[in-house]
Amino acid sequence: MSAPDRRLYAMVSRRSETPLALKRRAFKINRALAEIYPYAHCELDFRNAWELLVATVLSAQTTDLRVNQTTPALFARYPKPVDLAGADPAEVEELIRPTGFFRAKTRSITKLAAVIVHDHGGRVPGTLEEMVKLPGVGRKTAFVVLGNACACEKSVTAGQSHGAKVCTPFGVPGITVDTHFGRLARRFGWTTQEDPEKVEADVAALFPKSEWTMLSHRVVFHGRRVCHSRKPACGACGIAPLCPSYGEGETDPEKAKKLLKYELGGQPGQRLNPPAGFPGRPAPPLGAPAS
Repeated sequence: MSAPDRRLYAMVSRRSETPLALKRRAFKINRALAEIYPYAHCELDFRNAWELLVATVLSAQTTDLRVNQTTPALFARYPKPVDLAGADPAEVEELIRPTGFFRAKTRSITKLAAVIVHDHGGRVPGTLEEMVKLPGVGRKTAFVVLGNACACEKSVTAGQSHGAKVCTPFGVPGITVDTHFGRLARRFGWTTQEDPEKVEADVAALFPKSEWTMLSHRVVFHGRRVCHSRKPACGACGIAPLCPSYGEGETDPEKAKKLLKYELGGQPGQRLNPPAGFPGRPAPPLGAPAS
């Protein structure tokens, strides 16, 4: 079947798909993504919940790579909420300048630090209800932290659960709807919504809670590497047979392969300290050229 015919067939099938068929196809996509990205993870470098919270706030309107290149100096200067709460704004602005919107972000993270110190004893709260009450923290940011960080204060090398007996991962399941997730959820036919909370609700109805966090990682990984906003690499996509939007991008396999990014394109990943099992190269520090 030619690409135009396949796209037309997919559009017709999508309109006539029953709720049960949609759920079954969604499960198949999730399983396929799990096979393609067994190493999917949060792509922000962090050693504890506080660092992940700050990194997530700083990631607004910039890349995880730029945040990862910026936060080592920030956390070396201000390792704990109490340190950042009393920081000189001008010094913080200079440290986080590479992430963009540095003045607004400085106000956000210093206010966030102050609230955590004064209202939560210097520890990141462990429930969604408490998290979304923090200044500048919405559901997306809350789910990133609650689904990936540990509740204890022990530092970890690569942002993964360190396995210590004192470690109690927050382990709160959540669907993290960023721009990548929302775009792919619509392309997959899981939702037609644009509002992140409505997208979250539609997708949550398709999957059990136990899958929500890893599903988010897998979909975001695929969005960053293959299913791009402007030029999706349809011809190099491992879930093309399951996707009703096949044909929106380049369908020629060789041309599509050239559109792949990060480790799939032979380039460094976004983390300076990737977890064990990541098949790509670490990202370079700020100012260092990519090798």
